[in-house]
Amino acid sequence: MAVERIVSSRLAPPNGHFSQAVSAPLQGRIVFVSGMTARAPDGTVVGVGDIEAQTHQVCQNIAEALMAAGGSMDDVARLDVYVRNIGDFETIHRVRRQYFTGVPPASTMVEVSGFVHQDYLIEINAIAVVDQAKGE
Repeated sequence: MAVERIVSSRLAPPNGHFSQAVSAPLQGRIVFVSGMTARAPDGTVVGVGDIEAQTHQVCQNIAEALMAAGGSMDDVARLDVYVRNIGDFETIHRVRRQYFTGVPPASTMVEVSGFVHQDYLIEINAIAVVDQAKGE
């Protein structure tokens, strides 16, 4: 699926690794990835106290969910990012650049007061458009 970046000269450029807007042709199916946290496959929390390690694990978890749907990180059109400390913005975006190497998805990041587990520092949900041919 080809996510296309939409840029308006009437808006300030993004201050992180995301697009002002994106479009995605509906030649496939929409995949909604639930909020992923820094849980390893065995259920343990990866990177307790380490936002960089947790962001890597979250991105890997999103990639695994998309792979199971026949897609990849290149298919992501939208991310919603929830963090315990908005001061981690730069670190999170540095890690995101390693996983979203094509058109960056449209995105929102907000600081929250807590998560369902005290050791979580970040949670991300994603919306992707996976090419029908990939899932077959």
